[in-house]
Amino acid sequence: MTSLLPQGFRDRLPPVADATARLGQAVLGAAFQHGYERADPALAEFEEGLAGRLKSATAQDAVRFVDPVSQRTLAVRPDITAQIGRIAATRMGHHPRPVRLSYAGPVLRLRASQLSPEREMLQMGCELIGLDTIAAATEIVSVAVEALEAAGVRDVSIDFTLPDLVSTLAKGPLPIDDAQIAALCDRLDAKDAGGVAEISRAYLPLIEAAGPFAAAHDRLCQFDVGGALRSRLDGLWAIAEALKGRVGLTLDPTERHGFEYQSWLGFSIFARGVRGEIGRGGSYSIVHENGAEEVAVGFSLYADAIVAAGLGEIDRRRLFVPIGTDPAVAAGMRADGWVTVAALEAGDTPEAQLCTHVLAEGEPRAL
Repeated sequence: MTSLLPQGFRDRLPPVADATARLGQAVLGAAFQHGYERADPALAEFEEGLAGRLKSATAQDAVRFVDPVSQRTLAVRPDITAQIGRIAATRMGHHPRPVRLSYAGPVLRLRASQLSPEREMLQMGCELIGLDTIAAATEIVSVAVEALEAAGVRDVSIDFTLPDLVSTLAKGPLPIDDAQIAALCDRLDAKDAGGVAEISRAYLPLIEAAGPFAAAHDRLCQFDVGGALRSRLDGLWAIAEALKGRVGLTLDPTERHGFEYQSWLGFSIFARGVRGEIGRGGSYSIVHENGAEEVAVGFSLYADAIVAAGLGEIDRRRLFVPIGTDPAVAAGMRADGWVTVAALEAGDTPEAQLCTHVLAEGEPRAL
């Protein structure tokens, strides 16, 4: 049937589409107040440019097709972060650093999982290009929290991770063969103690170094006998201190799923009542045309998950305006924040127009 949509796609209808738009306005508005100006990248671009812009990232999740004009392979973006990196490295390469950019737009993924069947999603976020210092990371995480607060999302928690933890230890105090690093990361991520022990028992304490932030951080400090992780752990503590009392904080130092291109810092954002993550971020490197690398840090939010959980919505106040009402009166009500719905024929009713109030004698009355 022509009315059916492909698997993983859906229409956003009222009031969901309105709630999604309001969420974007709130998030980007809060980011703008911190100096993050909006960029709108193209929906598709040449595959090689999209795949190679972020260090260690790939475009394997991208939908590809051949452009009939250029006869080259194009890719529809599965993530906007790489495109912001391209803009910062090329069109805004002359701009003084750091560059602060925000964005919002649809992304398309080639495949979906059973737990997350959506292939088309709305992604929004911020990127700070040119720095990945403690101060830069603190700002980006704080802006993410403030943006969610501005959108009405409460009971937020942040789960930190250290994406390059295993590779740092493997090349330093706890050496293992390069060929085993990926397998060790997978087993630590899965909390597979037996599998970790088969490679190196020295890494077993990392499985226990997860949980509430303060306790997990203490366990990591005790594990870091040689001091190889000192700068990372100190930086992580400073970022957490800036958020203390505002959000819940946890630490899972070996979490790697979804952090394939992040460097020293990664974090996932959760909210009570929402299944799974509502956002993710961290530090990473942008690859320039000449091969040079530039550090950056940012976050992305997944609008559909937030709206689907009923978070970030604004009260839906719709005021029914009967036929014959002075237009100036209705205009005054809109100036006061009301959404007015005018009757266009004699048989129209507030219920038919899904109104919550009706204008009577110049005043709104609840139905």
